[in-house]
Amino acid sequence: MGLCKLSVFVACVVGLALVLPSHAQNSVQDYLNAHNTARSAVTGANIPALVWNTTLEAEATAYLNTVLGQCDVNVDLSVSGLNVKVGQNVFTGLDAVNAWVSEQVYYDYATNSCNGGVCTHYTQVIWKSSLTVGCFRAQCVNNVNLWIVGCKYNPAGNILGQHPY
Repeated sequence: MGLCKLSVFVACVVGLALVLPSHAQNSVQDYLNAHNTARSAVTGANIPALVWNTTLEAEATAYLNTVLGQCDVNVDLSVSGLNVKVGQNVFTGLDAVNAWVSEQVYYDYATNSCNGGVCTHYTQVIWKSSLTVGCFRAQCVNNVNLWIVGCKYNPAGNILGQHPY
């Protein structure tokens, strides 16, 4: 599986995850810490830390609020600028980011591809030229026990033919 084409998606990987409600681990700093821990873990890549972007947060908020009735693990919520990472075992926004980072095992830098599973959420998290992020978490209207978490990145990553770092 190759990386998505930029012409199809502004950011091929900006995850959304269905999560169980929790108020812990959903702060701006929690999102930044999870992202930046993953970015700093890439040995020798010198990937800069992400900075919070309230405009991206607002864009993620606006989009998530339009799909709150579609909180279904079988519905593809991909749109320009946002992509889906759905997981029923995710409990907080922090868990959503950690789930995206766990895709690292499928990424092969030598071939710049995902082998054996999805890795494009991970590659967006660590995309070196992405400098800012904004995330949002919202409760689903069709299932009060589920939440959506989404993050947007700027500049967007997962550009076809380019390595993340």
